[in-house]
Amino acid sequence: MHRPIYDITPFSALDFPDKTACIIWFAGCNMRCGYCYNPQIVDGKGRFHYADALNFLKQRRGLLDGVVLSGGECMLHKDLPQFAAAIKELGMLVKIDTNGSSPKKLETMIRNKLVDYVALDFKAPSKTFEELTSSKLFEQLIKSLDVLLDSDIPFEARTTYHSDLLSLADLQEIQNLLLNKGYPGTYFIQNFVSDAPTLKNLGPSIPLRTEHLPGLGQKIVIRDR
Repeated sequence: MHRPIYDITPFSALDFPDKTACIIWFAGCNMRCGYCYNPQIVDGKGRFHYADALNFLKQRRGLLDGVVLSGGECMLHKDLPQFAAAIKELGMLVKIDTNGSSPKKLETMIRNKLVDYVALDFKAPSKTFEELTSSKLFEQLIKSLDVLLDSDIPFEARTTYHSDLLSLADLQEIQNLLLNKGYPGTYFIQNFVSDAPTLKNLGPSIPLRTEHLPGLGQKIVIRDR
C-alpha cells in the first residue's frame, strides 16, 4: 500500500497563523530548490499511510485546531483531497503549504471547502524560476495565485531568500507582480538559515532586512526561520 507521508510533527504554534497545529510532511517534490532544508523528504520515500496519520489525529481531537499539509509538495499526492476531507470530518482546520504547481487541484479543494488557509511559496520571478527550482512550473504558480485571489480563502505569499540565489531586484519583481495582481496580504520573506542539511551545498546567506526593500505600498515581513 502506498505510503505518502514521510513524518509528522506533533505540535506547532507557529506554522498555522493563530492556531495550534501538527505538521504532516509528504514525501517527494517536483522542484529542486538548492536551499531546501528537507532534502530527506524531497528525495525520500514515505513511511506512513493515511490511516496512520488519521489515527494520530483522532487522538489529538480537542488539542489541535488544525493540520498543516506540507512537504516536499503535498499537492502531488492524488488522494490529498480525500485525506483533507477526513481531517475536516474530525473538526480540524486544514492549511496547505504549496509551491503552486497544482492549480486545478487547489481550485477543486477550495471549491469543496477542504482548505482553510494556504501558504504559497513564490520561489522566484519568471526569469530565474527555472534555474532556482529546476522546473518549468512558473505558469502553474501564477495560475495558483489567480485561484487564490479569486477565492475567499485567506492565504500568504512567501519567498525564501538566499543571497547567492536571489537578488534584491528579484524580490522587487515578485513584489511588483503581487501588487499588480491585487494581492492584498503581507509579503513574507524568509531568510535562509544554514542550520540544517540542504539539497545543495550552499554557503551562508547575507540576511535581508526590511530597509533593503522599498515599501511599494505593501507590507513586508522578514522572517528568520
